[in-house]
Amino acid sequence: QVQLVESGGGFVQAGGSLRLSCAASGRGFSVSGMAWYRQTPGKQRESVASITSSGATNYADSVKGRFTISRDNAKNTVYLQMNSLKPEDTAVYYCNARIFTHATMGWNDYWGQGTQVTVSS
Repeated sequence: QVQLVESGGGFVQAGGSLRLSCAASGRGFSVSGMAWYRQTPGKQRESVASITSSGATNYADSVKGRFTISRDNAKNTVYLQMNSLKPEDTAVYYCNARIFTHATMGWNDYWGQGTQVTVSS
């Protein structure tokens, strides 16, 4: 009944910028915390940035000062503004959200489909 749809990935040169978006859609749900993760071949998925319902944020040390996570509660959307991109930022980025659905009357962890970000030298 609820799905997360990501957009904004692409190809950029080092030093460039991208803005990722992830929107939750459906009916009868509420969204709590939201976050962005990334994964490269042979590596475990790692947390990049997270944001609570009140707006408190956390970032991985590797992206501090370059990435900014934000959300629009009216649109049930979370964003990741990525500036000064580096080749090591290349990965598949996944949106994550903790969502309560009225249909199940419970909280569940939802994931977006993933979007590829490639940064060239």
